[in-house]
Amino acid sequence: MSVTLDFNNMMAETVGVHGITQKQFEDYSNMAKCAHGAVEANRGKGMQEWMCSPYNQSKVVKAINKTAKKIQRNFENFVVLGIGGSALGPIAVFTALKHLYYNELPKKVRKTPRFYVVDNVDPERMNALFDIIDIKKTAFNVITKSGSTSETMSQYLIVMDMLTEKLGEDASKHIFATTSQTKGNLIKLAEKYGFETFYIPEGVGGRFSELSPVGLLPAAVVGIDIEKMLLGAKDMDEKCKADGIYVNPALAMAVLQYISMKQGKNVGVMMPYADSLKYIADWYCQLWAESLGKEVDKSGKMVNAGQTPVKALGVTDQHSQVQLYNEGPFDKVITFLEVEKFRSTVQIPYGCEEFPNVNFLCGHTLNELISKELFATRYNLAKRGRSNYTIILDEVNEYNIGALLYMFQLQTAYCGELLNIDAYNQPGVEGGKNATYALFGRKGFEQLAREIEENKVTGKYIIK
Repeated sequence: MSVTLDFNNMMAETVGVHGITQKQFEDYSNMAKCAHGAVEANRGKGMQEWMCSPYNQSKVVKAINKTAKKIQRNFENFVVLGIGGSALGPIAVFTALKHLYYNELPKKVRKTPRFYVVDNVDPERMNALFDIIDIKKTAFNVITKSGSTSETMSQYLIVMDMLTEKLGEDASKHIFATTSQTKGNLIKLAEKYGFETFYIPEGVGGRFSELSPVGLLPAAVVGIDIEKMLLGAKDMDEKCKADGIYVNPALAMAVLQYISMKQGKNVGVMMPYADSLKYIADWYCQLWAESLGKEVDKSGKMVNAGQTPVKALGVTDQHSQVQLYNEGPFDKVITFLEVEKFRSTVQIPYGCEEFPNVNFLCGHTLNELISKELFATRYNLAKRGRSNYTIILDEVNEYNIGALLYMFQLQTAYCGELLNIDAYNQPGVEGGKNATYALFGRKGFEQLAREIEENKVTGKYIIK
């Protein structure tokens, strides 16, 4: 089991003038050591408590596995109510490690509850869920650290009302809470109604929470071995305790992206060549954007830092986005995710001998086709001077997914230090939240409500 980084196609000797020279890369070695040292110095402190996730959860894991078994026995459906990291992480891990048509499998094959994540407040989608599940046979995992996330708490209120109407006092047996142990509305509701509860460590933010109970409970419910995930994360952490840019893959990626940003490559594409890894890209987009997209640095200087993440899927987006990547602006770094050994092999049969432009495929496998298309795309991009690197998983399993997620979290933390920004806050998100509160007339936001009313757009530039 392994996760490997190949960054040859980032280097000038492969991609030419738009690449990074070996000297440039090594010139940042000392800066990288400082970034690494800063991250290590804060290990387990403040908002870096996520670095403890691979090590200190044996009791939590035991409790989660026990609860997961109970949910598997008693419920046919398991629904996550959450948004941001509370949804993107569970979706990414579920899709990576379970059958790609899991919910459609018969129960005797699936063995564990059907799995759904409600990560938006679109009324049609919310209603559609209730069209396909029997709420009396469904467990709901409400995930919000603050307990005041408008989207998640509105979903909770809807679900709790429906459960109470149908089940009375037994409604509480269908709710499992994941929240802060010390503060917030959800912990108070859990105490009031007796919801079984798991706690999010105070120093673990949403986008860094997949290896906490936020992600571990949903994974365990669908039969994923969470101990193997944590072992993969632990081994990656041990590997990345080295501060050398030719040894620590997360540090190498952080330096490569940092130099690329300085070169004007302000778009970062993640393109897995495996449907199982499709939603890893979604999860990574939040991690990278919300952590690094900052107006000011730690000194208060205006920097408008960050790199815009874009998700793509190989080979699908060879037929939609790769044209731009090959011939558009030199403003992108493309991260490929490659799988060496798929869990299935599909043969391409003979049957088109009269068509040479199809017959060449016959006798090969879809495994070969997706692998060669990745190689061809990577080769052509490099030939055109387009920067890209590849993360190679020998196979998709719990150990490798745990290692991969943890590596990306470390890369993000290192890059935050290189950029000298706070990778753990999100002031740009708070403005929108506060405006929503004001629009709903929430107490304490009256001044903002007046400001919004005074600055309403007149509608001058509207075409109907």
